[in-house]
Amino acid sequence: MSKKQTLLIVRITLFLGTFISLYFVPWIVVKAWLRPLPETLQEQVEEATGLGFEGIIVYVDQAGQPPAHYAAGWHDRANKIPAYPEALFKIASINKLYYAVALVKLANKGHLSLEKTLGDYFPGLREGIENADLITLRMLIQHRSGIPNFTATPDFWNHPAENEQQALERILGLPANFAPGTQYEYSNTNYLLIGQLIELASGKSKFQYIQDEILLPLGLTDTYASIGDIDMEQLMGGYYVGVEEDIKASNYGSMIASAADVGAFLRALNDGS
Repeated sequence: MSKKQTLLIVRITLFLGTFISLYFVPWIVVKAWLRPLPETLQEQVEEATGLGFEGIIVYVDQAGQPPAHYAAGWHDRANKIPAYPEALFKIASINKLYYAVALVKLANKGHLSLEKTLGDYFPGLREGIENADLITLRMLIQHRSGIPNFTATPDFWNHPAENEQQALERILGLPANFAPGTQYEYSNTNYLLIGQLIELASGKSKFQYIQDEILLPLGLTDTYASIGDIDMEQLMGGYYVGVEEDIKASNYGSMIASAADVGAFLRALNDGS
């Protein structure tokens, strides 16, 4: 092949690559960036509902200033109830921050060690989880365990597990995704196991320990274990791309909270209070 032909192939490849990449650009995000910024936060929150959000709550906590709340869109689309700042919502993987704080508190009190392994605390998992005797609790917190993510197993979201044991069974016997501590990969299984460690070390349910050690000391009274503990009318609607109905009643084990409670927790986490 001549040098001229090689250059032509390279140019065609670059052109095709550029063209294909333009197809996958998240244009709705680019559109949001290119728009001039609204003059007020409330206007910006309202503008966000035009970018695919059914409803949105924004909580702003700036040092030295009282917290500010903003809302737009729907709290309940079907019943035409507007979003409001005091609503409750599923905090989903924000759960993991509470779990991590709880586990570190238990370690600081000497109830467990972050340098001990999964196999030390759960000998029964040595056969089902590869490298259980090499995966430290610190690696679990940091998503460096290599344990497969149970929510990434085939057909999980169409047929979700009914409880933690069923979720864990989805990955038992699967090979590790990598050797412990060598890589990072987000895995919900890590925090399922951390929740069980909290219960093992504290002798309480994980939420009861979180409530006693984190929520009550911070005065957070609008954080709950699950949808079974709240008035469902206070829970903001939940919508998923391609699914028309409100799925807020689906119980995937998420904690529930107000935006103000989550904001206060994050402030305390960041400033050490």
